[in-house]
Amino acid sequence: MPEKMINRKAITIGEAKEILVKIENPNPFQVRTLEYVNKFSKGNPSKMDDLIERLVKDFEIERRDAIEIVNSMPTSIEELRVFFSTGKKRLVVSAQLEKMLKLLDEYK
Repeated sequence: MPEKMINRKAITIGEAKEILVKIENPNPFQVRTLEYVNKFSKGNPSKMDDLIERLVKDFEIERRDAIEIVNSMPTSIEELRVFFSTGKKRLVVSAQLEKMLKLLDEYK
């Protein structure tokens, strides 16, 4: 029976893990996805929600960009700068990137 999409929302890898763990009889795709999220999820999902909100509020970035940053948890300015170097993204100065890194470090 086909599934019906009710809502579309960007979520972190940790949130995806919480959802997949609750599935009683996962199909093969869900099993592979769960293996992926187990390997790459970083931190407590409830803490990550707080981090996303702080990134959006304090640094005025889009929620989707904040989720991407939280999913990868960069450890250097060069890694963080990648998220702001493509498309219509605004230019972010190094001092602001350093502040972002300090905030990310608080949640590791």
